[in-house]
Amino acid sequence: MSMSQARAEVIGLKALSWLAGHHDLLPVFLGSTGAAEEDFRERIEDVEFLGSILEFIVMDDAWIAEFCAAENLAMDVPYQARMALPGGASVHWT
Repeated sequence: MSMSQARAEVIGLKALSWLAGHHDLLPVFLGSTGAAEEDFRERIEDVEFLGSILEFIVMDDAWIAEFCAAENLAMDVPYQARMALPGGASVHWT
């Protein structure tokens, strides 16, 4: 089942808020992406930035589980949301 971009943006905003509240994980995101804390305020409407947050969260099963538990989401929702945002399509090498 595909997700609309509008719903994916809402999930991305929830992910942004969740990540901003995790003072232990936020520096890991910032260090791995080159983003700055200001980006969380200035790029809140940037769907590519929201996609990068979702992409970061889906890298680790524990992060997915914690985010989904906090937001009462099924475990596959963050990945579906990432796929629905720009740059999220699967790469096919054939």
